[in-house]
Amino acid sequence: MMSEEPAKSELLAAQSCQPCRRDSKPLNQKELPAWLEKLPDWLVTHHEGVPRLQREFPFEDFTQGVAFADQLAALADENDHHPELLISWGCVSVRWWTHSINGLHANDFIMAAKTDLLFAS
Repeated sequence: MMSEEPAKSELLAAQSCQPCRRDSKPLNQKELPAWLEKLPDWLVTHHEGVPRLQREFPFEDFTQGVAFADQLAALADENDHHPELLISWGCVSVRWWTHSINGLHANDFIMAAKTDLLFAS
């Protein structure tokens, strides 16, 4: 029997992004496992030494991927936090990180959880 308690990712998705200042500290290596536990389908990758939260979303064709990317763009604008998107046939790759601190912030995990909900809908 499934629990009626919301999943950790749903609780995370219900949160709002908070303004991140340039002097905000990125999450450190010790904090990341607890955040990643809430988002089991996401990985931390590094690009040019900067950690990023990444997931690939499968689609049956290119048009469905573009539609998802359009919806994600609107969600990103609503939250004033924007990912890097790579759209290819049958796949959209999403990477979140906070540019102003050159690393990962709670906002990135909140937006990743919101991205998961969007994909599930």
